[in-house]
Amino acid sequence: MSLFNQTIHNHQTFTLIGIPGMPEKDFWMALPLCLLYSTTFLGNFIILVVIKVERSLHEPMYYFLAMLAATDLSLSLSSMPTMISVHLFDWRSVTLDVCITQMFFIHNFGGVESGVLVAMAFDRFVAIRFPLRYATILTHGVIIKIGAAVLLRSVSIVLPVPFLIKRLPFCHSNVLSHAYCLHQDAMRLACADTRVNSIYGLLAVIFIIVLDALILLISYFLILHAVLGIASREERLKALNTCFSHICAVLLFYVPLIGMTLIHRFGKHLSPIIPTLMANIYLLLPPLLNPVVYSVRTKQIRQRIVRAFCGNRIGH
Repeated sequence: MSLFNQTIHNHQTFTLIGIPGMPEKDFWMALPLCLLYSTTFLGNFIILVVIKVERSLHEPMYYFLAMLAATDLSLSLSSMPTMISVHLFDWRSVTLDVCITQMFFIHNFGGVESGVLVAMAFDRFVAIRFPLRYATILTHGVIIKIGAAVLLRSVSIVLPVPFLIKRLPFCHSNVLSHAYCLHQDAMRLACADTRVNSIYGLLAVIFIIVLDALILLISYFLILHAVLGIASREERLKALNTCFSHICAVLLFYVPLIGMTLIHRFGKHLSPIIPTLMANIYLLLPPLLNPVVYSVRTKQIRQRIVRAFCGNRIGH
């Protein structure tokens, strides 16, 4: 009876891992993680507040930036509960239902972020190619529809994932590789045929990540073509400068993602710390640095933040 109960327990719970092979070091990661999450929340919250209160920022570019900040906040909130519980409180056990719920939100907001980056590229193309019609093309109604389409696409593609995991039996090891739940991580622990999960996971990656990457490449080809058609060198540089922050955001999202994918596929011989580190960078770095990039590179946001914290002392 005890063995039977233990088997059922393994079916219904997972054990999360902080730093593979070094559980005694987990506590020392708690303070940096708390600081990282606090900085992420503060930075993205400031971006949202500044865009809301500063009327000069009520433009399509900044509405899309607000979408990015909201997505970064949501992605961080998705991973934070288990990350903090593992490293700070040493609470490692998580039920299957909690795990697949977290899995859904992490993958969903990752897909939303990819879609928002594509929408921002479209915004830059319209602004450079059709500057006089920019406001009439990207009206509030169009922006809302784009945001809704990005969210709906991600939800519809990711929604089957929890059900595909829920149907699998887990009768062997229940130890995950990270301090949060991912589809590919939970799938490998199943003691059943996972070909359906593998195929669907691959199709989801193709229809979100690969497709968005191709659209981004095409968008920047069209942007570059439009920029080269501008007669003035100064205006060409100015147009390219408006794309710099977005390019940084794209690199922050896709470089860790590609690195994590390559390591999971070809890095079987590497230390288990490496895949964990890359997955953490993919989840934690973009939400942390996106507000910094846009605050430093966007004059209107930078000036509004300086005014908020320094009042009227600046310029007197």
